[in-house]
Amino acid sequence: MPQTPPFPAMYGSNVYNKNLYKAKEEDYEGLYYHENNLVSGSLEALIEHLVPTVAYYPDRTYIFTFLLSSRLFIHPYELMSKVCHLCVDQQRLTDPQADKARVRKIAPKILQLLTEWTETFPYDFRDERMMKSLKELTHRLSTGDELYRKAVQQMTQTLIRKLTTLSQYEEALAKINSSVTDRLTVLKTKPQSIQRDILTICSDPFTLAQQLTHIELERLSYIGPEEFVQAFVQKDPLDNDKRCFSDHKKASNLEAYVEWFNRLSYLVATEICMPVKKKHRARVIEFFIDVARECFNIGNFNSLMAIISECFAVPCKTLLQKHQMDPSSNFYNYRTALRGATQRSITAHSSREKIVIPFFSLLIKDIYFLNEGCANRLPNGHVNLEKFWELAKQVMEFMTWKKVECPFDRDRKILQYLLTAPVFSEDALYLASYESEGPENNMEKDRWKSLRCFVLGKTNI
Repeated sequence: MPQTPPFPAMYGSNVYNKNLYKAKEEDYEGLYYHENNLVSGSLEALIEHLVPTVAYYPDRTYIFTFLLSSRLFIHPYELMSKVCHLCVDQQRLTDPQADKARVRKIAPKILQLLTEWTETFPYDFRDERMMKSLKELTHRLSTGDELYRKAVQQMTQTLIRKLTTLSQYEEALAKINSSVTDRLTVLKTKPQSIQRDILTICSDPFTLAQQLTHIELERLSYIGPEEFVQAFVQKDPLDNDKRCFSDHKKASNLEAYVEWFNRLSYLVATEICMPVKKKHRARVIEFFIDVARECFNIGNFNSLMAIISECFAVPCKTLLQKHQMDPSSNFYNYRTALRGATQRSITAHSSREKIVIPFFSLLIKDIYFLNEGCANRLPNGHVNLEKFWELAKQVMEFMTWKKVECPFDRDRKILQYLLTAPVFSEDALYLASYESEGPENNMEKDRWKSLRCFVLGKTNI
């Protein structure tokens, strides 16, 4: 009987080797099963359940779920240390007289576990303590065996490449962010007549939607699965003297992606407010409505929502209904559209059909409420694995979406504009909208005067 609930889109149909798993609760001290599914267990028992033996290898669903959720209770480097000790002690790897045939049987399984860890959660290994434990264990496994030495070398090189790429991405992101300036500051030094706007950069909605998809997929690809857990991490009530993740970044790539959504929203609003004439503003709104429609067709729901959240005209309300982004009933229509896009992705014959970019804020909200709505531990102190199966299922679906390669050609000029064009601040946007349309009542007039004093005085314009 399988020990874990299956994730259909996660791995192939050959996930389980049913002969390796015992189904009876009494066979696993500290683990509790219900209808042959593992639903809870003590932390120590779950850690031991992660470690392979000659006759056992944990299924990949359990490996992903436990590595994802365990960080709520124990630092990854501490978990790695425990795993290493269990591997060494159980298999007597420190014994010079250890049965070489036995080592040859267990070594591939331990290496497979380490490979899955480094490939799925590579950011854990930015911690030097993780790398130290990894090197010590792999050294024991590969000593005297050329085949395992090559496997360890390949795993290590792949991990280092991933971490190097991440560092380069973070440096590029910091450079982009440092180059972005406030729109009013630009207006102060550069007359509006010679400023660029989106329509001078790209007048084709489909092309702009493609370039937005490039940015979305790139930023999605750098979000580690653990960031969904670490974003909401709290002190474990059974941990009396430590705070999890107080010593390193918790969810920086996730936060950067949320910041991109906010930037795109402000960029759209800025482009709408910039034209002096009403007909020109209407033209910009119509353009962004067309861009939003193309984003929907592509499966880029995040850019779609960022755009329509800032298009204030009546036509956009029609678009919102037409493209099923109505927020009522907990975004029921959007969720239906997302399921359709997901199904299309599963049966896709081309890379373009595989694209699914969810409305990210809603995904975070769903995970947040799942985290808040269920206890991490049961009254007996056991880890509530039922909760973490559901969490892992949601995160794994995201993992599938983020691996898609963008099939569209890159346009560096458009990408540069989308990432670095100056945008109005929130107060400046309110002011610009009043300057364009004029306040309609005394309350808006007071707000307008206040904003002029604050915003324009602040920039000395």
